[in-house]
Amino acid sequence: MATLRDLGLSEYEARAYRSLLTTGPTTAKELSRASDVPMGRIYDVLNSIEQYNLVRSQAASRPKKYVAVEPSTALDRLLEDKKRELEEEAEQYESIVDDLSDELDAAEPVDEQFWTAAVGPEETRDLLLERLAAADNDIVMVSAHPSPQWNIEAVSEAVNAQLEDALDRGVSIDLLMTRDMVASLSEAVGRRYRETLQQREAFNVRTHDDLTGSFNIIDGVEVCIQVPNPLSSGEAFGMIDLKDPEFAANVHAEFVPRWEAAEPLEF
Repeated sequence: MATLRDLGLSEYEARAYRSLLTTGPTTAKELSRASDVPMGRIYDVLNSIEQYNLVRSQAASRPKKYVAVEPSTALDRLLEDKKRELEEEAEQYESIVDDLSDELDAAEPVDEQFWTAAVGPEETRDLLLERLAAADNDIVMVSAHPSPQWNIEAVSEAVNAQLEDALDRGVSIDLLMTRDMVASLSEAVGRRYRETLQQREAFNVRTHDDLTGSFNIIDGVEVCIQVPNPLSSGEAFGMIDLKDPEFAANVHAEFVPRWEAAEPLEF
C-alpha cells in the first residue's frame, strides 16, 4: 500500500500531516498529542513539512498555529519535488558515466583472440546491438535472409538507431543485403532509412543476391556471424562473436568482390 513515505516524507512528517488534515488549525503542542510525534521533535517536523509547502502557519497567533494544505495540492508538490530529485540524480549518474567512459576507454585494448555466443532471438539481438555500439572505425554488415522468429520491424529500428549513433561517432558503414531482405523491411523502416541514413556520406548500402549468410565485421578485427537453425531453413539459431583479426581479414576478403559487384540500393 502506498504511503507518504514513498514520496519522501519521514514517518513523523507523514503522521503530522495526516493529523493536521483531521484536526484543522492547531498548535504544535496539540499536534504532538494528536499525531504521537514527541514534543521534542514536533517543531523540527513542522519546519520540515513547511519547507515542503505542505502546511501553512499563522505566525501572528500566540501560540503559533498550523494548517494542512489540501491533499491534492500537497501530493502534487511532493510529486514535483520527487521528479526534480530524480532528474538531478539522473544528471549526476550521466556525469559519472561520462567520466568513467573517458577513463575506461583510455585503457589499452586487449588484442587476444576471444569468442562468445548468444542463442535465441532476444540474446542474439542484444549481442548484435552491443557489438555495433562498440565499433570505433568501421562496420561491414551482410544480411542475406530475414529471420522468421525475429520481430523484423523492432530489430530493424534498434539496429538503425545503433547505426545512427555509430555514424555520429565517425564510424563508416557498408551494408550489403539481398533483395529478399530489403523486401522484408517495413515502410516505417524504409522511411527512417531515407530520412536518417541515406544522406550520410559514411553510410553505403548495396544489394546482391549471391549471399548465403549474415555476418558483421567490426573494425576489421571482429566478426559477428549469424548461425542458422539446422532444423529450420531460414531461421536464425544464434550468433557467434569472434575477435580474431586474421579471420576477420579473410571474411572481409570474401566480402569485397560481392560488394564491388553489388548495386546501390533503390529504396
